[in-house]
Order: sequence, then structure tokens, then C-alpha cells
Amino acid sequence: MDYVKSMIDKLNVEQIKIELMNTAYANDGTFIARLDPRILFIWYGFFGITPWFIHNEVVLFGMLAATIVTTIMTKVSKLILFILILGLLGQGGYLLIASLFFGGDIAVLQPLLMLTVKLAVISLASITVFSSMGPEKLSVGLLSIGVPGQVSFSISYGYRMLPLLLEEYNHVFMSYRLRGRAPDKKGFLYWRYAAYFIKLAVLSFYPLLLSTAKRARTTIEALETKGSKNAFKDPAVKKLKLSSLRIGRNDYAFLAVSVLYMAIIFTASNY
Repeated sequence: MDYVKSMIDKLNVEQIKIELMNTAYANDGTFIARLDPRILFIWYGFFGITPWFIHNEVVLFGMLAATIVTTIMTKVSKLILFILILGLLGQGGYLLIASLFFGGDIAVLQPLLMLTVKLAVISLASITVFSSMGPEKLSVGLLSIGVPGQVSFSISYGYRMLPLLLEEYNHVFMSYRLRGRAPDKKGFLYWRYAAYFIKLAVLSFYPLLLSTAKRARTTIEALETKGSKNAFKDPAVKKLKLSSLRIGRNDYAFLAVSVLYMAIIFTASNY
């Protein structure tokens, strides 16, 4: 409970921005972050898709153990893990309540547990891969697997802009608080304060949307001025961007260990 309380105390816009910056730029020193993005995409293609087609408990829990280890190796922020666990528990909880409400019994726990394990495997695999790649590496990696240059750049640009948008949203929200007036009465269970802050949170999105549209238009005009439209389609530019990618010994070792581990898990599931 003390850990949960400490995480809730840290949950503010400034801390979320710091955690996003650390996740995007501070994981370059880990083993997984040094792997080639194409190898990571192959690994993610297996752990992000196959759990939906697997119903063996041994295999699913084995995949869960593997993704937990890779997540620890990635040194992901504790706040992101806390939000992930909270989301998984919340989803499983409301599905359990809904099934019991419509005539189910305690037997639904087993399929709900398997569903939660599948979601956990996919979520942890996503965190492992995408928190290990910065915006530039992610853009080059997507370009290497055939994603159009405009799409890969847009994803990288959104990756870079998210912390700035959070900071700007915080400024707009605080400006509304300074110019507004809080309710004189708290109300039962502080419902008046809750309604007041929800209203400010919604109103703060409108200036943010206008600012984002203006910022995106300025960026597009600057890119078009520099000839980015032709650069996205030029084979020489693509070759230059992909020249930094190298599949080395560590990449093959990581892929081989993953294949060997899954072979052992599938073999053990037969017994």
C-alpha cells in the first residue's frame, strides 16, 4: 500500500513528462537498446501476435516470464509499469463483475486469468521494444521494414512532441485555474471540486488542439521548403538513413536464445 500511495503522489503532469523523456531517451545503455531494430520487430511480431492463438497455460506463462525478464532488462520506468498493472487489473476486474452480474459463476476466473496473461505478454513486449528505441532509431527501423518515409517520420515526430504537448497542456490547465474560481463549498465527497477540475481538464484541450494544429502546419511548411517530399521517395536518401543499421553477434544471439527458449516451452507443454 505504501508503494501504491507513493506512485499516486508522483502522478502529475510534470512527473509524467519526465518519465516519458526518460523512457524515450534514457534507455540507450541497456543490452536490448543496442540491438538492431529489425531484430526487435521480428521478436515483437512473435510475442505481440501469437499469444492470441495460444491456449496452453504452460506456453502463455512461459512467454509471460520471458517478457518480464526483457522488461527488467530494459529498465522501464516504475510509473509506466504501475499504470500498466493498474490497467490490467481494472480490465480484468470489470469483466469479472460483468460476467457475475449476467449469471456467471466463479468458473469464469480461469478464462479471465488467461486473457489477462495474454494482454500482459503483449503489453510487456510492446514496452520492451518501443521503450528501447528512441525516436530516431524507431523511425529508421520502421523505414527498414518498408514503412513509407512520411509515416515513419510522423511517428518519430509524434514521439518527440508528446512531452512538449504535455507541458503545454499543463500550462493551459494552470492558466485556467489562475483565472477561474474554485467552488466555495466542497460538497459531499468533494464532488464539487471533482466536477470543477474535470471541467477545466476538458476546456484545456481546446487551446491545445489549436496550438498543435498550428505547430504541425509550421513543421510541414518548413519540411516542404527543404524538399522533404522528394527526400522521402529518394532511394539515395533512404540508403543513407539505413546505413547505420547493422545486425551483429548480439542480435543473432538474442534471437537464437529466444527461439531456443520458446522451443523448450513448447516441448514442456506437451508433457
